[in-house]
Amino acid sequence: MTAAVVIGAGFGGLALAIRLQSAGVETLLVEARELAGGRAYMFEKEGFRFDAGPTVITDPPCLAELWALSGDTIDRDVDLLPVAPFYRLSWPDGSHFDYSNDRGALNRQIAALEPRDLEGYERFLGYAAAVHEEGYVKLGAVPFLDFRSMLKAAPALARRRAWRSVYATVAGFVKNEKLREALSFHTLLVGGNPMTTSSIYALIHKLEQDGGVWYARGGTNRLVAGMSALFERLGGTIRLGDPVVRIETRGDRATAVVTKSGFRAEASVVASNADLLHSYRDLLDHPRGPREGARLTRKSWSPSLFVLHLGVRGRFPGIPHHMILFGPRYRGLLDDIYRHGRLADDFSLYLHHPSASDPTVAPDGHSSFYILAPVPHLGHAPLDWDVEGPRLAARMIAEIERRLIPDFGDRIVTSLAYAPPDFERDLAAHHGSAFSLTPSLTQSAWFRGHNRDDRISNLYFTGAGTHPGAGIPGVVASAKATAGLILDDIGARPAAHGRGPVARKQQGPGR
Repeated sequence: MTAAVVIGAGFGGLALAIRLQSAGVETLLVEARELAGGRAYMFEKEGFRFDAGPTVITDPPCLAELWALSGDTIDRDVDLLPVAPFYRLSWPDGSHFDYSNDRGALNRQIAALEPRDLEGYERFLGYAAAVHEEGYVKLGAVPFLDFRSMLKAAPALARRRAWRSVYATVAGFVKNEKLREALSFHTLLVGGNPMTTSSIYALIHKLEQDGGVWYARGGTNRLVAGMSALFERLGGTIRLGDPVVRIETRGDRATAVVTKSGFRAEASVVASNADLLHSYRDLLDHPRGPREGARLTRKSWSPSLFVLHLGVRGRFPGIPHHMILFGPRYRGLLDDIYRHGRLADDFSLYLHHPSASDPTVAPDGHSSFYILAPVPHLGHAPLDWDVEGPRLAARMIAEIERRLIPDFGDRIVTSLAYAPPDFERDLAAHHGSAFSLTPSLTQSAWFRGHNRDDRISNLYFTGAGTHPGAGIPGVVASAKATAGLILDDIGARPAAHGRGPVARKQQGPGR
């Protein structure tokens, strides 16, 4: 019998598996797809390498800690490169703002927008530092298993007026609308609407200011590959290309997982990094499964994304690694995406240009891009993406031509689109949601998915649907919280710089 089975090799599942294996708990990691990564998947096409999901790495120490558990260092497996500026923010009138942690450069740009906002920005930094301390340092890796734990956190959240939205909080410090957008858009990176997401998420600004923004040479999936290599060196086993179809139970205990190929693994501990609703509704063989699944369907789920991956002829040194191309509307567009379920005629775009930092992701003389637009999830807008996808792709390319590269469309040599139905099919993501539950105040901490099931005592969860939420630092913190629970429950303790046995890799039927 395997001591622990972890379902899903996304960042959360990998981080949890590493923590368990580092503590001497024999762990099997089972992944449905042919490549580890979950949302951090990777596509290769005609010599181009495309990151499928997260492209912004913040808080490298939370990742380095996974290697340090066994006395190793992250640079053995991953080459992290600093990105500067973090993002270039661009508006339709041609103005732009290079967002970074260079305080001198930031202050000059703020003063150019509105000199009186310099003092307000300084106060916002203080606020971001305070919510970072309360929401991330103190509570980020704390499992909220009962309402009492929420009550203990409530005074600190109340002091920071966490019921206010990120945008409303930012607007209380600075008056220039472009600066308000520049300081509030970050919640979109974890699936949250800046107009409604709790101001506690201003902590992202502090994370970036302190730790910077980074990129893994070769793409974000190289970080996934590095985590996989670490796990296997520790003696962990990864089974790829074989989706779990059932979590077996006996009474109120999880006993085994069964995969599509018929493989069955008995375990003392089962943990899922799969989509939270999918884990309960579709996988859990227990009366609690459909009941909890029905409850989760009534929750608010984050939007989906339409992502256009492009291999382009030429090099573009004037275009930075990350850009946000704001559209003509901010609040109105967010309402269309989050409230009305409308695919609007206008959009804001995230442009990822990794070959600006790493030429290896494209053939010589070429560049790799992806253009991303947040769109309503399938529950809000059940659109025919076979029709809407090509239309939206053409409009996105036209916008890049209008604002950045006039002959962009003529330079494209290969493309690949990823739409809401792909999130639903490939990741079992409810409604094709790209970030799981929305990070609202009433869906945070105890109100979010729990790291351990309330009834099945050896069934655990990690990932974007659990506390603290989406984003690489969030799911890695979730794994830390879940690992702590498991190790406490089974009476295990991390060994100091321990090494596991020789690794084993299992291959599903598709390998």
